[in-house]
Amino acid sequence: MDAPHAAALEFAARTGLTFADPCLLELALTHPSYARESGGADYERLEFLGDSVLGLVVAERLFRLHGDAAEGDLTRMKVAAVRGRALAAAAAEMELGAALAMGRGADRSGDRERASVLEAAFEALVGAIYLDQGLESARAFAVGHLGDLLGADALETAGDDPKTLLQQATQAAGRGLPVYRITAQSGPDHDRRFTAEVEVADDVAGTGDGLSKQAAEKDAARDALERLRPTD
Repeated sequence: MDAPHAAALEFAARTGLTFADPCLLELALTHPSYARESGGADYERLEFLGDSVLGLVVAERLFRLHGDAAEGDLTRMKVAAVRGRALAAAAAEMELGAALAMGRGADRSGDRERASVLEAAFEALVGAIYLDQGLESARAFAVGHLGDLLGADALETAGDDPKTLLQQATQAAGRGLPVYRITAQSGPDHDRRFTAEVEVADDVAGTGDGLSKQAAEKDAARDALERLRPTD
């Protein structure tokens, strides 16, 4: 069994994904650099398909969940949900980068953690699920991983969210990127609460909590922004 196929099977086992045609999953996890070095196809065609499937799924979900939202608001929410950093964050949470078959040079350059690569791989995975299992399965996968961006706070998320503002502030100050960590969770499955902290330059800059990991991280970012705000 070759290496990329083994990685694909391990990823499927870890995430609970099942494929009638495992070759589609393997293709979705094949970075163009690996295809160039080893021959064969890569995930770019699946990425093209997955982008369109995601657009439909997210637009439909927002339309049904936000019955009073105007067309402009729906558009902003959709853009926020399918923009690069949102998909990259979802991909990073499932450790998708580690499962990619990647060429040696791209791997050494850190492409497994690159946001554009993670975004493309997530879209390719959606495309593979759609071809293998149909729209319902693709919808369930996308909504399951982007749910926080589609719910009650979707319009707020569509603007400059606190995590983005904090990142801009720390980079402008030459202090690098904020690092988020979930430090605790409590409550039953239907009412889970998460606690998060954010570090800036190896120091805890803020803490927060919420009903999801993303909400807790946003609350921590708000706390950090308040602490970083100069006082009169």
